[in-house]
Amino acid sequence: MGTESERVAGFGRLEDGLRQAGDWYRWGPYLSERQWGTVREDYSADGEAWDYLPHDHARSRAYRWGEDGLAGFSDVEQRLCLSLALWNGRDPILKERAFGLTGAQGNHGEDVKEYWWYLDAVPSHAWNRWRYHYPQGPYPYQDLIDVNGSRNKFQPEYELIDTGIFNEDRYWIVEVHYAKADPDDLLMKISVTNQGPDADTLHVLPTAWFRNTWAWEIGAPKPAMAAAGEASVSIEHPFLGQLELLADDGPGGAAPMALFCENETNLARLYGAEPVTPYPKDGINDHVVHGANTVNPERTGTKCAFWYKVTVPPGETAELRLRLRPAAATAETGRPAAAFGTGFDQVMAQRRGEADEFYAELTPRKASADEAMVMRQAFGGLLWSKQLFYYDVKRWLDGDPAQPAPPEQRLSGRNSRWRNFDAFDIMSMPDKWEYPWFAAWDLAFHCVALAHVDPAFAKYQLILLCREWFQHPNGALPAYEWDFSDVNPPVQAWAALEVFAVDGGRDIDFLSRVFDKLLINFNWWVNLEDAEGNNVFEGGFLGLDNIGPLDRSHLPVGGILEQSDATGWMGFYAIAMGAIASALNRSRQRPASDLVLKFMEHFAAIRDALASQGLWDEADGLYYDRLITPSGAAVPVKVRSMVGIIPALAAAVIEEDDLRHALVVGKQFADLLGREGLDHPDKLRERGVLRGKPGDQRLLLSLCGPDRLERLLAKLFDESEFLSPHGLRALSAYHRDHPYVIDVEGVQASIDYEPAESTTPMFGGNSNWRGPIWFPLDYLMVSTLDRYHRFYGDDFTIEYPTGSGRQLTLDKVAADLADRLISIFTQDQDGRRACFGGTKRM
Repeated sequence: MGTESERVAGFGRLEDGLRQAGDWYRWGPYLSERQWGTVREDYSADGEAWDYLPHDHARSRAYRWGEDGLAGFSDVEQRLCLSLALWNGRDPILKERAFGLTGAQGNHGEDVKEYWWYLDAVPSHAWNRWRYHYPQGPYPYQDLIDVNGSRNKFQPEYELIDTGIFNEDRYWIVEVHYAKADPDDLLMKISVTNQGPDADTLHVLPTAWFRNTWAWEIGAPKPAMAAAGEASVSIEHPFLGQLELLADDGPGGAAPMALFCENETNLARLYGAEPVTPYPKDGINDHVVHGANTVNPERTGTKCAFWYKVTVPPGETAELRLRLRPAAATAETGRPAAAFGTGFDQVMAQRRGEADEFYAELTPRKASADEAMVMRQAFGGLLWSKQLFYYDVKRWLDGDPAQPAPPEQRLSGRNSRWRNFDAFDIMSMPDKWEYPWFAAWDLAFHCVALAHVDPAFAKYQLILLCREWFQHPNGALPAYEWDFSDVNPPVQAWAALEVFAVDGGRDIDFLSRVFDKLLINFNWWVNLEDAEGNNVFEGGFLGLDNIGPLDRSHLPVGGILEQSDATGWMGFYAIAMGAIASALNRSRQRPASDLVLKFMEHFAAIRDALASQGLWDEADGLYYDRLITPSGAAVPVKVRSMVGIIPALAAAVIEEDDLRHALVVGKQFADLLGREGLDHPDKLRERGVLRGKPGDQRLLLSLCGPDRLERLLAKLFDESEFLSPHGLRALSAYHRDHPYVIDVEGVQASIDYEPAESTTPMFGGNSNWRGPIWFPLDYLMVSTLDRYHRFYGDDFTIEYPTGSGRQLTLDKVAADLADRLISIFTQDQDGRRACFGGTKRM
């Protein structure tokens, strides 16, 4: 076991307290990349979060609930933050945070207009690497807004690269490397490469500041930082004591200038009000860009930056070094010689070597060098995407004692029914710019991947969703901050089983804790998302956004949408919960045989409903949603999409003891087998769903049944329908030439195949399920095919692709699908990566 693997093995439970999780967790990439425009920072009456705190305000307004920055690092409570600011000498503002369009500005919704990469990271964050490409010419802020605003939804987005700003390679390659000498000794190396044809100057401002924790409470203490030398800052950290931030000389021995201001709102600029300080949050920006007297000449404050001016010839690189560590005894002037020099280089090299060792242990033996790089960067991206998520809904609704009261409309508005929600936790984000908040079902998939590199963190995420400060008292799990009451697919039980298995199947305590809370959530689903009590479930958009012609969360015709995906997900949920109960029962740590039976009974009822309630279409070989109108008419919504495939994901193998118990004690499960003529082992064997010798028999339990499964897979693996060169499409390509139109109760809506940006404004217009490949569902299908193969073995084959005449076993089909998905990111025979599309520069 390598050094980093040993660190990972020693990590504790974060839910016991952020500071108690382990020393190496204390510093990490816990900053957002966009705090502006979030729900947490929105105190408006109308809930228009993008407008309340736009990008133009971000440099000048103190945030309430978190911080953002480029290549940002912070302590685990985000008290002290460290990030990078840049200025090319031509922009109207410092580049302190990534710029992008709001939902209203973009012709396809919100979209970041920058290029940066998470190159590497390890779970302890003893090594992190980040890259950004910064134009040398004036950044085209207004051009991006104007051109995108002039385009309609049938035109492509206008991207930064389309502006010509990178022509002649006139840009800077900026890399930031973080390494820890020990848990509280953080090294930062910044390299800037002039990619352009001419020498140019870049202003580099590594910046440290305190999150504003003092403006909201009356009499709250205010931390401080102050110059302790020409290139040394003394920092009074709220719980780590005295720290020092040291800056090495730049190229040619030029020392940087330390600039100080306060992390306080610039009231004069934003509101024309009396300033609370002459040195507000944007003081360093105004001083560097405009020469304003907005930095504190006393060299003290709550925000500081070291100002380097670096002139670099074409093709060459300059390097800058900083170090944040506990204060050491220093001479009255100067700094300890040990801060930089060869010791600094040795730490950087050692930590990078440990990262190499860590990922070498994880890389499959047969992986190519390119595949190994893709895997490593993917894990690095997940680990960089940790963020402190701070959101006390009760305080947010009612307001802070030291601030004006929020508008009364908020008390009955967004998230007002979630006063129990009180997060102050490190969480895995889908995207720290576009989605800088957790999403319940995205998070479950993150955890399955994270379990391979940091199982303690993966388990913490799943437990956290179910803790009493997250889960609603009625059992609902919060979806995401835009609306906690939205309903996401219930994949947490499946994810918990996957994490449990990846971690070696040892942590029964984890499985038991998650199971107890998910029991409450399962009952919430049964009670609230099955309006007719017939085990056909609703749920709204269920994370699939615009996959249907109608907004499934807000039906324009009223009535009830009986959803094949919601019903499939509930079968999937019941199987996962039954499997957890079975694992707990086998562990002998807690009896759970009755709960195994409970979920087999639920599954039987859901399977029966799916078979009898008109969701299966025999002619098309797919499941469809069914709209029950206010007049009582039942209208099938015949869209060929992943909605109709999800029931196939609900499959499990039942051991003989559990089967015998269910047949003796269970009613619905035994009745189900009887109705299908499968109440005798010989009949089960004849159907192909019972295998093994007496005493070791196994039953395949699935929502579809073998006959419907073959029909579904034939549709799924048809290249003119779902199967693409890079995985399974979310919407069948059949609709490219055959748009689907529904006309019901005077409302007409349509859907066709759109594999790129969405042409509808539904769900903000930046999300599209009408053709693109959605990795999580493809991953679930690969896993399900493997599960079917483990039961059937080589006895079950299917034509793949449909119409090819080639019969393959399901494990080979699963392997081919996995290869197609991987090929999105790996180089093809021409050295191109599909993920970059036709953009040659990428």
